[in-house]
Amino acid sequence: MTRFTKWFTAIGWRHLVGVCALVFALFPVLFIISSSLNAAGTLSGSGLLPSEFSLINYTELLNGTEAPFLAWLKNTLYVAGGAALANTALASFASYAFSRMRFAGRRAGLLSILLIQMFPTTLLFVAMFVFVSDIGSVFPSLGLGSRMMLLIIYLGGALGVNTWLIKGYFDTIPRDLDESALIDGASHAQIFFRVILPLAAPILAVVALITFVFTLNEFLVASAVLGQGDPEQYTLAIGMFRFIDGQGGEWGQFAAGSVMAGIPVVVLFLFLQKYIVSGLTAGAVKG
Repeated sequence: MTRFTKWFTAIGWRHLVGVCALVFALFPVLFIISSSLNAAGTLSGSGLLPSEFSLINYTELLNGTEAPFLAWLKNTLYVAGGAALANTALASFASYAFSRMRFAGRRAGLLSILLIQMFPTTLLFVAMFVFVSDIGSVFPSLGLGSRMMLLIIYLGGALGVNTWLIKGYFDTIPRDLDESALIDGASHAQIFFRVILPLAAPILAVVALITFVFTLNEFLVASAVLGQGDPEQYTLAIGMFRFIDGQGGEWGQFAAGSVMAGIPVVVLFLFLQKYIVSGLTAGAVKG
């Protein structure tokens, strides 16, 4: 058996599997980037490498002559960013209470928020639409077409799952730190903000990232809340869908919009990369 054969049998095949997985994952990304650089604006002649590189799809989309793309991007970042920050904050408050405090109904509360997450979101559409319509007659700023109302709805979307994730991480933080802080005269609020949160930065970053990506791509709830209002208030998911449905063939601009919509996610992944692995694995198994 040659030296290369031994290396391939022991380690090399793993590199081959990794390369195949990487090619499989990057193929749609390369295709959509190539389509965005295709001046023809169609998918029929698109390939991994376009015959002619052009930024016309990006310039036309950013100019806003056919669609208010920048307004949609601003709305999406407002809703997704606000939901990520607020959801992470609320989930961390609830997780601290469930992890560190003992009170009547604690176990029932944990099981209840987990059970609620098992029901699909589609079951809420009718009740949610009627509720938003009715509340809009009392508070017009929170009715149909309101970005603030969509943000409020997103706050409860993954609150239960995020609470469980953060609680599992809080459980791995030694209670001796809490007791030492209490002996030094710290209150529960001081322990939470000055001791627990700094140590739980990895899981908070992961929860915020997951919530941001989910709300960035969410379409059904956003369509029900914002789909009846001003097109300037659309998020990217609604706006790009109705843009390609109305134009009937501007796939080049659609691809360009998809590429630009993915840039904030890539930046966040690169910025929070050091937290992702530790945040997802810690708390999974409690010794």
